[in-house]
Amino acid sequence: MRHLTPADYRRMPWANGRGVTVEMARADGPDGLLWRLSMARVDENGPFSIFPGVERNLTVISGPGFDLRGALSLRADPLVPVAFPGDVALSAQGVVEPCDDVNVMTARALPRPVVTVERAGAVLKGEGLLCLLALGPARVNDIGLGRHDLFQTRDLAALAGGPVLAIRLFV
Repeated sequence: MRHLTPADYRRMPWANGRGVTVEMARADGPDGLLWRLSMARVDENGPFSIFPGVERNLTVISGPGFDLRGALSLRADPLVPVAFPGDVALSAQGVVEPCDDVNVMTARALPRPVVTVERAGAVLKGEGLLCLLALGPARVNDIGLGRHDLFQTRDLAALAGGPVLAIRLFV
């Protein structure tokens, strides 16, 4: 079990230099990135960074959402996870006000993560590494979480409050 707060996170520029990412958690292997959880703000139309060999799963956690256009055409609506290859050129389009999102990146060789929005009363099995990002005040297994706290476990997780973004990594 691990409980992280925003004070534990690391801020860094986007790979394309057009914004800032808040890296919440990350694991690397001998060949580089295994997985990474981060938050970012999209406040204007523009290109997403390219990440070869990486799968991405993006969930808008505040704001009205936006379109992802390029080689694919996807909609990033609030609290609806959307998955896409990290090495496909995409741009945010139709940004009418700032949106905050959570980005899950996994090495392509790994099983795809499962990302869901969970609410009070949910009991989540400890399959793989379960990462719960509080989108508001919440309690997980009687541990209080503040907004944007991250709780990681491989055991059962009982949720009170919320919602939380539940990210299941199979590593």
